[in-house]
Amino acid sequence: MKNPESHAHHDAGAGHADHGHSHTDYVKIYWILLVLLAASVAGPMVGIKVVTLIAAFGIALVKAYLVAANFMHLKVEKRYISYLLFTVLAIMLLFYAGVSPDVMHHRGRQWENVAAQDWSKQALIRVQEEHHHPHAEH
Repeated sequence: MKNPESHAHHDAGAGHADHGHSHTDYVKIYWILLVLLAASVAGPMVGIKVVTLIAAFGIALVKAYLVAANFMHLKVEKRYISYLLFTVLAIMLLFYAGVSPDVMHHRGRQWENVAAQDWSKQALIRVQEEHHHPHAEH
């Protein structure tokens, strides 16, 4: 008779493999990433800048693809990405609506931006001086 605990463990492992990769796939990808890291570190030691740049960017693209394709679970997120995008956009607009009255003015109900007021006054003085003396040195 089969051991029920080992059967449950086997089913859990099979469920993990159904998500696209087994444990051995992740280990293989890990070793590939380590080899690519070693190549990108050794690349500048060659001394040829063009080769180094091409190799570095090529290796970076391959590593980024491997990480995105195998560890970020992008296939699962496709259906959620539009919800996330609109949620972040709504939060950004809410943040802008909340802070824009304070940022766009020099005074509020219980605060005053003295530094911005001083800067604006100095800028106006400079503009008036330039208008009255257009050829004067600064």
